[in-house]
Amino acid sequence: MHFIEAIENELGIIAKKELLPMQDGDVPKTWADVNGLIEDFDYQPDTPIEEGVASFIKWYKSYYN
Repeated sequence: MHFIEAIENELGIIAKKELLPMQDGDVPKTWADVNGLIEDFDYQPDTPIEEGVASFIKWYKSYYN
């Protein structure tokens, strides 16, 4: 929901959500393992979701006008 809220805030609209029970194939939690990036490339992601969403939406709007 944090990701969806970041998109809503950036666009200034509220998404129409239909919250359903867990469906076949849904997973309750996921975690990204970036240890390979850190070890192999000395790269540590540090962009907050809000900043990344804002950058993407800005790019998307300019690209697709």
